Amino acid sequence: MNTRITKLLGISYPIIQGGMMWVGRAELAAAVSNAGGLGIITALTQPDPQALAEEIARCRTLTSRPFGVNLTLLPSINPPPYEAYLDVIIESGVKVLETAGNNPREFIAKAKQAGLVVIHKCVAVRHALSAERNGVDAVSIDGFECAGHPGEDDISGLVLIPAAARRLSIPVIASGGIADGHGLAAALALGAEGVNMGTRFCATQEAPIHPSIKQALLAADERDTRLIFRSLRNTARVLRNAISEEVVSLERREGGVTFEDIRPLVAGARGRAALESGQVDDGVITAGQCVGLIDDIPTCAELIERMVAEAREQVRRVAGQFDA
Repeated sequence: MNTRITKLLGISYPIIQGGMMWVGRAELAAAVSNAGGLGIITALTQPDPQALAEEIARCRTLTSRPFGVNLTLLPSINPPPYEAYLDVIIESGVKVLETAGNNPREFIAKAKQAGLVVIHKCVAVRHALSAERNGVDAVSIDGFECAGHPGEDDISGLVLIPAAARRLSIPVIASGGIADGHGLAAALALGAEGVNMGTRFCATQEAPIHPSIKQALLAADERDTRLIFRSLRNTARVLRNAISEEVVSLERREGGVTFEDIRPLVAGARGRAALESGQVDDGVITAGQCVGLIDDIPTCAELIERMVAEAREQVRRVAGQFDA
């Protein structure tokens, strides 16, 4: 499969693992890269820049293939040392940087000057155009189906992907709602040149989360996600569990809710603990609507090979319907 994304990243298949908090670790990133995709380490999963340097080094012991690092910039009263994390990424010789969150114009310029390929993840065409002007090499565009933060425009991938592809000159990577070869074929047909998957890679053998969490994703259907922080205009899509149901209930109460009201329920440390303990109802677990398409827990290699075979079959099937 040859697209501008495979050429840009030096990978066999245009399939990228999402940079997921607490999940984007060396073992998963290496497994995806070894299978021909692009694995991603999540920088802020590591407690400090030195720990990130060690995680990058660990990934190199597991794969000789290209992998990237995600650096998400979020508004915070006490922000982490973002630039120090970026310096580690550059000094470690990583060739691909995925940025997300606040406009990272200065970081993009610094990464590009160091020779990195930069992919920016965004949720709207206007943000993608801004990223293109700032010099990124590709954008990953998140449809409303995605896990995590889909933005506030509520535009599904079926519209958002071609809207971005027709207005951008750089490659577009489709993200949100993709879990199989049908989704890969559809994304390519819509004008994307690759796909980004988070939730689907959580339900793989190599994902560093508790088996009970993987089984919860397996058991869920397409209705089993909830939108939290909706009233705060910081919408996030997560798995339906006791915590997310309570947050939604609080947001709907008369008089509304502040973040401080729900902070104890949604604390990141609590979500991390749930992923590690397997106690599904003990914390927020990020998941997209594609949980309804997950029915097994394969290795990353099995998943990617199957996706590519399915995508090829779907392209042939559709093409055959146009034959005279």
